[in-house]
Amino acid sequence: MSRRLRLALIVFAAVLAVAVVLAVLPAMPRAQAQSAQSAQSAQSSSSPNDKPYVVEYYYKTQWGHADEFLKLFKKNHLPILRKQIASGRILSVKVEAPRLHASEDARWDYRVTITFKNLAAFGDDSASAAITKELYPDQATFKKEEQRRFEILLSHSDVPVHEVDLDAK
Repeated sequence: MSRRLRLALIVFAAVLAVAVVLAVLPAMPRAQAQSAQSAQSAQSSSSPNDKPYVVEYYYKTQWGHADEFLKLFKKNHLPILRKQIASGRILSVKVEAPRLHASEDARWDYRVTITFKNLAAFGDDSASAAITKELYPDQATFKKEEQRRFEILLSHSDVPVHEVDLDAK
């Protein structure tokens, strides 16, 4: 499979994932959503949609390109995530690499765990374009470097996860 096709499939999968999330969010105006959220927070119990929403992003690079990927991630993507932490959309970002090796089919180079404020925050990526333009006025260079970051990937997957309560009956 060509790099260009692989990149197109990755982008398509990401857009599809966001579209699915947006489809399950309530279709109500923002003011109604905020008033409903205020009323709900006044109640003693919170719904699952108000709980933090965690997604693990797995990146598998071509052999010899893990350092280049991390350099580009730290330069072009991490500052955007930090701005979103400052805005409250994201609660935390954690990047991990495996200590030991695995078989090629199970191998991954980096796992980025992002904890969003809630499911609605995960689905609301409306500020990203403005943040990107603010942080990277030279959009041509930014886009070229982001394209390179995805060109050196062999695979990328997004896995929403939830904690399993082992004490629940």
